[in-house]
Amino acid sequence: MVYAVAVLKGATSVSGVVTLTQDSPSSPTTVKAVITGLTPGKHGFHIHEFGDNTNGCTSAGPHYNPQGHPHGAPTAEKRHVGDLGNLEAPEKGDAVFEITDKQVTLFGEHSVIGRTVVVHALEDDLGLGGHTLSVTTGNAGDRLACGVIGISELKK
Repeated sequence: MVYAVAVLKGATSVSGVVTLTQDSPSSPTTVKAVITGLTPGKHGFHIHEFGDNTNGCTSAGPHYNPQGHPHGAPTAEKRHVGDLGNLEAPEKGDAVFEITDKQVTLFGEHSVIGRTVVVHALEDDLGLGGHTLSVTTGNAGDRLACGVIGISELKK
């Protein structure tokens, strides 16, 4: 089993922790997150290509997309590997997110370890919004917080 973690921070009050676990190269990856400081509603949640936050979250580059697919929902057959959809912040309390995904991997050539998790200001339209940014970013808006995914000690 591989266990990875990203600690999200940004220029805003948004922060959080994302954990990723995968049993083997052929098994799906479970992504869990707890994010604080978001406005109520849906927020785009993605893995971006670069593990670089030297210029804030903008240094993380585009969504991680090794196959060159258009942006889509996490359930879409063809989508960016980094397309995790939306997390939803309640009126009060933390946004809690969990997904099990077959395209995100912690093993091999297309591992997401060393890349950046980003939470966005707006809802991800899942590539269906008709905006010019829909097919690349889901028109999810500004990057509120981000963190590089690092390998971690296995938690029991």
